[in-house]
Amino acid sequence: MKALRILLILVVLSLSVVTTQKAVAQCAACTAAVETNNASGDTKTSGLNSGIMYLLAMPYIAVAIVGFVWYKKYRRKNVTIQMRSTEKLHLN
Repeated sequence: MKALRILLILVVLSLSVVTTQKAVAQCAACTAAVETNNASGDTKTSGLNSGIMYLLAMPYIAVAIVGFVWYKKYRRKNVTIQMRSTEKLHLN
């Protein structure tokens, strides 16, 4: 069963790598305007690229912050509990 799961994961990963397609994320007018500005030496293209990278990074930064807060809040702490053997420990 474990080998079947690993095989399935490998097949899905290999298909996702093999079957990639070029993504066109801009409309034709926006692409033409950016290419024309870039050819004429305008610096707005680098600003557009910086904005795209900013939008790309934000979800990863948000997940990293949530993960860090979760780790700090719920990590196991090494605490020694001194109890007598007759006392019961209630975790609720």
